[in-house]
Amino acid sequence: MKTLYGIGAYLAKSQVEQNLRHLICFRVSQINSCAFCLDMHSKDLRAAGETEQRLYMLDAWREATVYTDRERAALAFAEGVTKAHVSDEVYAEATKQFTDEELVDLTLGIISINSFNRINIVFNTPSGSYQPGQYAAINN
Repeated sequence: MKTLYGIGAYLAKSQVEQNLRHLICFRVSQINSCAFCLDMHSKDLRAAGETEQRLYMLDAWREATVYTDRERAALAFAEGVTKAHVSDEVYAEATKQFTDEELVDLTLGIISINSFNRINIVFNTPSGSYQPGQYAAINN
């Protein structure tokens, strides 16, 4: 777990916006059906000012008009990494929206949340009681 927390500490200093990182974590957690991470990232997003509308529509982000081009590129890339297939088109769009360093950081974040999802699912981590910012000290 220390290794995964270390990735989180590194990403806390990333140029990829914190809300975008949480949005990606929320979307990947939807794909993986991780209740604990959905609880955590939805609460952290709301505490940071994210709207309920954007959270409710995230599962249908391709049809929703409330996400920026940068967010769309990150969401497509996150889905591709999670499902083990990033198309050339998705990769090309990601490279338009993110610097090389940001794209590496985004990839690390996606790998990290996929790992946390699987750990929480395997160990049946109880969900619902997370408090916003509860793990912030670990990432600093």
